[in-house]
Amino acid sequence: MIRLRVSNDTIMQKIAQNQSIILNIFIKGENYSSSEIHNELLKKGSDISLITVKRELTELKDSGFLSIHGLGRSVVYSISIKGRFFIDINAHEYCIVEPDKRYGQRNYNHDLFNSISGDIFTDFEKKELENATSVYKQNIKSISNTLEEKELERFIIELSWKSSKIEGNTYTLLDTEKLIKEGIEAKGHNKFEAMMILNHKQAFKIIRENIDEFKIFKLSTIEEIHKILVKDLNVNFGLREKAVGVTGSTYRPLDNIHQIKEAIELLCVVINKISSPYEKAMIALLGLSYIQPFEDGNKRTSRLVANAILLANGLAPLSYRSVDENEYKEAILVFYELNSISPFKKIFIEQYIFSAENYSVK
Repeated sequence: MIRLRVSNDTIMQKIAQNQSIILNIFIKGENYSSSEIHNELLKKGSDISLITVKRELTELKDSGFLSIHGLGRSVVYSISIKGRFFIDINAHEYCIVEPDKRYGQRNYNHDLFNSISGDIFTDFEKKELENATSVYKQNIKSISNTLEEKELERFIIELSWKSSKIEGNTYTLLDTEKLIKEGIEAKGHNKFEAMMILNHKQAFKIIRENIDEFKIFKLSTIEEIHKILVKDLNVNFGLREKAVGVTGSTYRPLDNIHQIKEAIELLCVVINKISSPYEKAMIALLGLSYIQPFEDGNKRTSRLVANAILLANGLAPLSYRSVDENEYKEAILVFYELNSISPFKKIFIEQYIFSAENYSVK
């Protein structure tokens, strides 16, 4: 079994430019021999020699980014789970192609979570996150009770607005503020939009009141947060028993409740073994989104559960206020179809730094 346990050196910096190009050939899912990769590179205008190609392939294989099949002259290579996980993908360029014309995977990757063991952030990225946390802890250190309540209210308004907006809710930030602070629904909007926002407020409240419950990642707490988020939205509680599709993607999540439960339980085991709370939160968010365990409300649940993990470990929760909704959706789609964390990792880091510097919520 391949493990995504790597050194603390910068992961992608270890992949030379030629190696990055090579991985982007393999990500389309085919097996290639060294001569076939050489030909593909020549088509792209490279003047690389076959000897150099063979050396690059060996290095990628030795680093765990490629798998090798066959012997002697029959040797071919394919991208590994680790290669998929860390490959740098331009999410927008990938997603502007029509779903049926993209080269991503259409089915759930059963090997994906078996291969995760942490260390998904580079040394530089870890330093960025830790520096942001230092700023956050300094901000909350001497905050008064009155100011803390105001900060909490502001955070809840902005999280509820943006998380709902990512799901297509048309409330503005001002509409959301009026709804949460005064209980006044915006004119011209249906009650479902108001309820979606208010459910975010209640879910975050429950998380803060029961924060110790989230030090261990488990199905029961995930289901409880989902139940709050979809209350009165005509969504069934509990693990889904039917297939669901993903808008704008040919990816089909698991459609068997027993497999769904197994996938969630495996995700829980994996996350509980990871030491870094930043990594726990991001893998929880991506994992729940990928498994789609509920008939609706999966991404909302993933964002709130990830925040619960961060808060349970004394870290800043994310409001996603400054995120572009399309970039968020594209990064998630890249994980669904290619299993690459790179686009979403950038969003996670940016949003963590933003939240750590702009809120004093604990």
